[in-house]
Amino acid sequence: MCIAAWAWRAHPLYPLILFFNRDEYLNRPTEAVSWWEEPEILGGKDGIGGGTWLACSKDGRFAFLTNVLEVDQLPLAKTRGQLPVRFLQSENSPLEFAEEVAEEALQYKGFNLVLVDLHTETMVYVTNRPSGEAVTIKKVSPGLHVLSNASLDTLWPKANRLRKNFKKLLRQYGKEEIHQIKFLDQLMLDTTRADRENLPNTGCDSDWELGLSSIFVDTQTKQGRLCTRSMIALCVKANSEVNLYERYLEEGIWKEHSTFYFINST
Repeated sequence: MCIAAWAWRAHPLYPLILFFNRDEYLNRPTEAVSWWEEPEILGGKDGIGGGTWLACSKDGRFAFLTNVLEVDQLPLAKTRGQLPVRFLQSENSPLEFAEEVAEEALQYKGFNLVLVDLHTETMVYVTNRPSGEAVTIKKVSPGLHVLSNASLDTLWPKANRLRKNFKKLLRQYGKEEIHQIKFLDQLMLDTTRADRENLPNTGCDSDWELGLSSIFVDTQTKQGRLCTRSMIALCVKANSEVNLYERYLEEGIWKEHSTFYFINST
């Protein structure tokens, strides 16, 4: 179901520090983060829908996505993973693209989408939930943020724990460079589950909610094993250097790789 935590324009050395866990069924085809030939973006790829959960480009644009935990499903819904791809393909600003998405929001299952343009120092959040209400579009303010499977900065137990731990780590490092892999390990490998009485009231089965209540997910469901399959640490330095580290599960083996590039100047 995915969870993300990030610091946006809140550190003197890094305009953006982002950590992201992607949770998915183990039997769903998935490609690790790599450069796509067309369009030229860096991201993982869903083997069925062809979209992605997180991607970026050399133009200083980033996009990432989480699903909304809910009971109702839309059987003929469009693929949510195409939204980050479309943003990176477009020339629209984050706000313009969010408004475009709002026009077709009812065609998708519940999503949270974050759109970033480093050149304009703009981050926009858009969601098509709660169902039956107007689409929410808002600029994301500088600071620390968390996003799980409810709206932005909703402090479900795991999101609240992640936010507190992230804030604590940043304070420990102060204005120094961070070690993104250490941060990833300390923040995103947390398997602590919530107490049943503190689970969110989504209308879903409580056993399902419990299995998804940890930051690092590994649970058996009727549809098969659902687990964290990709862990990403993405840091953008003030000199426009991007460092994306991914640890991913492939055929039962955890692998890792890093990608470095510089954002193109305007």
